[in-house]
Amino acid sequence: MSKVAQVDTADVKATEDRAASSKMAKHNKDLEEEIYDKVVDLTEYAKRQRWWNRLFGKTSGPLAEKYSVATQLAIGGVSGWCAGYLFQKVGKVAATAVGGGLLLLQIANNSGYIQVDWKRVEKDVNKAKKQIKKNTDKAGPELNTLIERSTEFVKKNIMVTSGFVGGFLLGLAS
Repeated sequence: MSKVAQVDTADVKATEDRAASSKMAKHNKDLEEEIYDKVVDLTEYAKRQRWWNRLFGKTSGPLAEKYSVATQLAIGGVSGWCAGYLFQKVGKVAATAVGGGLLLLQIANNSGYIQVDWKRVEKDVNKAKKQIKKNTDKAGPELNTLIERSTEFVKKNIMVTSGFVGGFLLGLAS
């Protein structure tokens, strides 16, 4: 073979390699764009479908979406801690007052200062039981509505509610 034929063959091979390389680069670029489009679609889908939507339903989501998750947890945690701490202190005072009152009544009864008509107390307690049973049937729809509204609130404010529960338990423990 002559040198001219070898050079022409080399030029043809180089041209073919460049064309194949260009074709492969174009294919890779198309593939990258397709993958990018799918990733963008997936991120857009993830933005629309929050984890609590999958867990609690489509109508859930925080009402105050302008606050970050950390802010919502902090607000819920601080308010929960305050409520738990107050619940603990008020509960202790109420238990002491009720227990002390019953103790004083028992001491007064045993000392003879007061006379308790236990038959009348029993009759009044039974009457109160009957009234409570009768009124629980009437209170059903209002109670169900309250429970539904509370559940809806918890679903829409899951972050604040989570922080509140955690803070409430910490407040009770402190």
